[in-house]
Amino acid sequence: MKILIVDDSNAMRMIVRRTLREAGFNHLEVQQASDGNEALESIHKDPPDLILSDWNMPNKSGLELLQALNEEGYKITFGFVTTEATAEMRSKAAHAGAKFIINKPFTAETFAKTLGNFI
Repeated sequence: MKILIVDDSNAMRMIVRRTLREAGFNHLEVQQASDGNEALESIHKDPPDLILSDWNMPNKSGLELLQALNEEGYKITFGFVTTEATAEMRSKAAHAGAKFIINKPFTAETFAKTLGNFI
């Protein structure tokens, strides 16, 4: 299974990757992108099965990335790993088709519980 981690912080991408391993998801092929535009280019070349995206990023936000994927007809499981936790943000994410939101800070247990239905 291929997963794409999208976050403008390299450190956070590494933390997400490590947390996936700690949650028992060692079998994943992990790709990374530093913003929504870079992610979209990567998806066009080699679509993943699952996307874990930050919400706030320069150039193209996570929500804008999800909306672009919807417009292009992609049916990739998409979730947010973000500090955004307001009811309004959750509503926007769900309306756009996000399957889940994992709030920062997170644990391996949170990843295992949330992603277990998708991986």
